[in-house]
Amino acid sequence: MLKLLFRRLFYGLVTILVVATVIFFATEILPGDVAAAILGQHATPEALKAIRDSLGLDRPIHIRYFEWLHNLAKGKFGESLATGRKITELIGERLGHTIRLGVITAIFAVPLWIFLGIFTAMFPGSIFDRTITIGALCVVSVPEFFIAAILVMIFAVSLRWLPAIAYVSMDQSFFQTLPALILPVLTLTFASTAHGTRMTRTVILNILSGTYIEMALLRGASRKRIIICHALPNVLSPLFNLIALNLAWLLSGVVIIETVFAYPGIGKLMVDAVSFRDIPLVQALGMIFCGTYVGFNLLADIFSIISNPRLRYPK
Repeated sequence: MLKLLFRRLFYGLVTILVVATVIFFATEILPGDVAAAILGQHATPEALKAIRDSLGLDRPIHIRYFEWLHNLAKGKFGESLATGRKITELIGERLGHTIRLGVITAIFAVPLWIFLGIFTAMFPGSIFDRTITIGALCVVSVPEFFIAAILVMIFAVSLRWLPAIAYVSMDQSFFQTLPALILPVLTLTFASTAHGTRMTRTVILNILSGTYIEMALLRGASRKRIIICHALPNVLSPLFNLIALNLAWLLSGVVIIETVFAYPGIGKLMVDAVSFRDIPLVQALGMIFCGTYVGFNLLADIFSIISNPRLRYPK
């Protein structure tokens, strides 16, 4: 089992290295001049040359790449080109907001889509199953910003129950920030529940097609007993993977939702960094998103190995 865990960890590190390489060279080949973006269009050639020298932009790209990897391994992201502040400080101010949004969404969304997935699998082809499946398919087909716009139009514009802008600060208590968090959490919950419900239903129905399930049916066991006693223990391993994938998927949704609601998280920080062409900040945030995604998948692999004897004791 340890050998399998180390192998998955090695694959994760290789994935992070590959993504780091892609992020660095993709940001380097972006059109435009970083020095001109910082100083403006009316900067003199001498000023542009001076700032390129200070940023090390005149050095060969492979030297800057290996220096960046070395600093990245030590947790040094450098300074922001737009503000001149340390990138770790900028991320530290925003990271707590994103974690709060993601945790609250997961608390509501994960139990909801697991329940709906199990319940629809218990009664396949029923009106409830068809309604939930069609509804989930419709939500999956709609982008997150459109769902956010509909919720804002209903609850912020028409009913005026909730604010359309999710302005929060770490100095506020949870109950003070609750009204501003409701619409972003609802949007992410709708989107993640639609994905999770369909995937959970598919996984459970695949488990129910096994021969040991057919044997239980022939012995007269009820469908409820079959799902709870026979299917659920075997669905734990793929269910952990589903939870991890959906939590990692929340990262991509967070970038869009934080921008729509002007929520001060790292997703909004990423969009602002791209707008101001703040390359070091974009690279640092890209690596944070990548590391989080790989970390969630590694946790899913660990839980799958623990819960599945066939993975713990391979032939």
